[in-house]
Amino acid sequence: MLPKITLFCLVLCLPFHGRSQPEHWFNPLQHGAYIGKDLEVLKDLSDELTIDDIVGADGFIRSTSDVPNLGLSAGTHWVRFKVANGSSQSDLVLNIAHADIDLLEVYSTGPDQEHQLIGRSGLTISSENRVHRDAEHSFNLHLSRDGSTTIYLKVRSNKQLQLPVWLTTSAQYSQDRSKRNLILGGYIGIMLVMALYNFFIFLSMRDKSYLLYVLYILSVALTQLAFAGVAPFYFWPEWTWFAPKATVLLTIATAVLASEFLIVFIQTKAIIPKLHKGVRYFYMTLGLCVALEVMEFPFLAYKATQVISGAFATYMIFMVFMVWNKGSRQAGYFLIAWSVFLVGTVMFVMKDMGFLPYNSFTLYTMPLGSAIEGVLLSFGLADRINILRREKERSQAEALTALQENDRLVREQNALLEDKVKQRTAALQESNEHLKRTQAQLVSAEKMASLGQLTAGIAHEINNPINFITSNIAPLRRNIGEIVDVMEAYRRVTPEQAAEQLTALKAQEQRLGIQESIDELGDIINSIAEGSSRTAEIVRGLRNFSRLDESDLKDADLNEGLRSTLAVLQPQFKDKVEFGLELGDLPKVECFPGKVNQVFMNVLTNAAQATMERMEGRARKVNVTTRQLDDAVEIAIHDTGVGMTPEVKQRIFDPFFTTKPVGEGTGLGLAIVFGIIEDHHGQITVESEPGVGTTFRIILPIRQHRLQELRA
Repeated sequence: MLPKITLFCLVLCLPFHGRSQPEHWFNPLQHGAYIGKDLEVLKDLSDELTIDDIVGADGFIRSTSDVPNLGLSAGTHWVRFKVANGSSQSDLVLNIAHADIDLLEVYSTGPDQEHQLIGRSGLTISSENRVHRDAEHSFNLHLSRDGSTTIYLKVRSNKQLQLPVWLTTSAQYSQDRSKRNLILGGYIGIMLVMALYNFFIFLSMRDKSYLLYVLYILSVALTQLAFAGVAPFYFWPEWTWFAPKATVLLTIATAVLASEFLIVFIQTKAIIPKLHKGVRYFYMTLGLCVALEVMEFPFLAYKATQVISGAFATYMIFMVFMVWNKGSRQAGYFLIAWSVFLVGTVMFVMKDMGFLPYNSFTLYTMPLGSAIEGVLLSFGLADRINILRREKERSQAEALTALQENDRLVREQNALLEDKVKQRTAALQESNEHLKRTQAQLVSAEKMASLGQLTAGIAHEINNPINFITSNIAPLRRNIGEIVDVMEAYRRVTPEQAAEQLTALKAQEQRLGIQESIDELGDIINSIAEGSSRTAEIVRGLRNFSRLDESDLKDADLNEGLRSTLAVLQPQFKDKVEFGLELGDLPKVECFPGKVNQVFMNVLTNAAQATMERMEGRARKVNVTTRQLDDAVEIAIHDTGVGMTPEVKQRIFDPFFTTKPVGEGTGLGLAIVFGIIEDHHGQITVESEPGVGTTFRIILPIRQHRLQELRA
C-alpha cells in the first residue's frame, strides 16, 4: 500500500525536446541499457489515430530520459524508434518493463512505410489475444544483420505511465528473466513463510493480531506482484475488467488491513482512544474510492486514492509514534518496520524521478522493503508472545498470592464455622426427627380420617347381618324349647303306661308342630351362618386394610389389597357408584402393604367422589385393572367423573391443595399417595379430560432393591 501511495504522491512528468529521427544501433554489449533517449513520443488526446495516420506523421518529440515518464493522461501515446541490428543475432527481443499498462500495440515498418502488427498486450487484453512472453511486455523481433526497421508503440494507461524500453537477444533475455523470477520467487517464499508461520501461531493461540498479520502480509505481497505484472499474468489473465483496477483496489485493501492489524497489534483503542476513532472516517473515504473505481471513473479514483491513502498513511504513522511514545515495545517494532518499507519506497520513487538510476536494485526496492517489513513485524509478533508469557506469569504469581491469602482466610473461617456447623447439625437432626414424627403422624391422621369417613357405612353394613342374626334368636329359642319339651316327655315314658303315654306324645307333637320346627331350625341356622360370614368378611377386609406393618417390607398380593380396600369402601358408595375389577395374574410384590392399601383407598375414594359429582344420567363407574410389566406391576384406576383442567392437574399432588369445599378435604390425600409411591421407587401418572374422566396409573417395582441396599 505505502509504495503505491508514495509513488502516487511523488512521480512527476519528465520533459521532452525534439530533434531529427534517431536511430538505435543494437549491440549485445549494451545489454540491459534502456533506450529511452532514442524514443520519440506523440500524444493522441482524441484517442482516434490509427497506425496509418501515425506512420510518417510529424509532431513526435524526442525523449531526453533513459526511461521516459509519460505521466497521467486520458489519451493515447504513440512512441516510435528506429532499430538497426549491428550484431550477428537475428532473434531479438523488445521488452517494455512496465507491467501497469492497459493497452500496448507494437508495429514494425520497413523502408516502404508498410507496417506489420508484431503483437498486442496490456491489462485490458484477454490472454488469448496477447503475444508477450511473460509478466512484462516482451515481443520477438526478427531483424537480420545490418537490417533496420522502425518500431511504433501504441500505449494507453489510466495510471502513471513509464516506458523502460530495452533490446536484447533471446538468450540474454532468458537469463535476465531467470534472475528476475529468482528474485520474485525468493520474495514470494519469504512472504509465504511469514504468513504460514504466523497462521499456525494463530491456530494455537487464537490471537486475532496474528490472523490480521497474515491477511495483511498476503495483501502486501499480492499488491507488489500486481505492480510487477506477475499477478495479472498468472492469477487473473482472463479478468480484463478487474486487471486494470487491481493495483488501486489492492492498495486500498492493503491500507485497510494494515490499519486493522495496527489497531489490534499496538492496542490503539485502549492507549489512544481519540485517535483510534478517526480511523473509521478514513474507511468511509476509501470506500468512496472503491466506488469510483468500480463505477468506471478511473482517473478520479486514482487521484482520490493518491490523496486519501497518503493522508491515511501519515495518520497511521502518527498513531504508531504516539503509542510508541507511551512506552509500547510493539509500536517500536511497527515503527522500525514501516521505516524500512518507507526507505525502499522512497528509493523506488527517486528512481522514477531520475534522482537514482533505473536498474535492477532500484526496481526491487519496494518488494525488498516490504519483505524486510514483514520479517520485522513477525519479530514483533514473536516478542508479543514473550510479553504475553510474562503477563501470564505475573498474573499467575498474583493469583497464587491471592490463593494463599484466601487459603489462610478459609482456614480461619473453617475454625469459626466448625462449631457453628456442629450446632446447626444438632439442630437440624432434631428438626429432622421432629419432621419424621410429624410426617408419620400426618400420614396416620389422614389414614384415620379416611377410616372415620367410612365408619358409618361399615357400621350399617355390619349391623344388617347382626340384626338378621338377632331376629332369628327368638324363633330359634322357641323351636328348640318345644323340641326339648317333647324329648323330655319321651324320657319320662314308663313301660307300664307306654301305649297311653306315646299316644299323648304324638298328639302333643302334632299340636306343637315339631316337624315344622325341625325343618325351620335348619333355615334359621343357615341364615345365622350367612350373617356371621358376612360380618367376618367385613371385619377381615377392615383388618387387612388397616394393617399396621408399615415398618417392614413384605411380599403382598396387591389384588387382595384392592379387594380389601373395595370391601371397606363399598358400604359408603353402595348403590351410588359401580366398581369393576379386571385383575390380572400378578406376582407377589415387595412393599409396605398398609401404605399401599392407603394409596388404593385415597385414589379409589377420589375416583368415586369424582363420579358422584356428575349431574347428567351417565353411568357412574370406577374400573380397576392390574397387569404385570416385566419387573414391575401396573394398577390403573379409571373413573367416569368430571375430569380435571390442566391447571388442577398440575397441582393435585401439592400438599393442602384441594378442590373440595372447606371441611370436606384436607388436601393431603394425593400428596401422601405421591410420597408413598416415591418411597417405593415407583411412578404415578394422571390422564384426565374435563367432562370425560380421569385415569391414575400406578407402577410399582416387584423387588425393592434400592430400599434393601439403603437399609443394608
